[in-house]
Amino acid sequence: MGRLNLADISDLRAYEREREDFRREVIALKKLRRLAVGPVVTVVFENRTTMRFQIQEMARAEKIMSDAALEEELRAYNPLIPEPGELSLTVFLELTSQEQLHDWLPKLVGIERSFVLRIGEGPDRIELACEVDADHASQLTRDEITASVHYVRFRLSLSERQRFASEPVVLATNHPAYQHECQLSPATKQSLIADWA
Repeated sequence: MGRLNLADISDLRAYEREREDFRREVIALKKLRRLAVGPVVTVVFENRTTMRFQIQEMARAEKIMSDAALEEELRAYNPLIPEPGELSLTVFLELTSQEQLHDWLPKLVGIERSFVLRIGEGPDRIELACEVDADHASQLTRDEITASVHYVRFRLSLSERQRFASEPVVLATNHPAYQHECQLSPATKQSLIADWA
C-alpha cells in the first residue's frame, strides 16, 4: 500500500478540481469500510486513499500551503496506513450530547484495547487482539476518562489472511461495559483484502 509523500498531495487549486470526484470515491469506499459495533462505537478501516483524503481535506480547511506544514500532516497520518497484512482502524465513540459524553466516556476507559477480530467459527476459530498505536495511545489514553477517537490495528499472518478471505469474520469488543460485535460483509472483506494485494 505504501506511505504517502508530498508528491501524493495535490496543491489547493489542483485539489479543488479533483475534489468532487475524489470525495465521491472516498464516500463509496468508506461506506464499505464503516461498521457500527453496538450502539455507540463506529469503526472505519483505513487505507492509503482514506488517509490521503483526510490530509487533503485538512490542508483545504486550514489553507495549508507550505511543504513543512504538509510534512507534519504526513507524519501524523502515515502511521494509520496499514502495512501489508494489517488492518488499521479509526474508532469513533458516536456521542452527540453532553449527557452521553458524561455517561459513556468514563465507562469506556480502555475501549481501545478491547477490540478482537474473530476469524472462522467453532473450535478452530482464530481470535486476534488489537494493537493500540503507541504514539496515539500516549496522547489519548487516560485513567479516568477516554477520548472519543482511537486508533488500533490488527496484524494477520499469511494463513490468517487466507482464512479471513474464506471464512466468516467478526469484529467484537470485550470491554466490561461494552460487549458488542459485528460480522463483516463479503463486500467489506473484499475491500480490505484489496489493500493487501
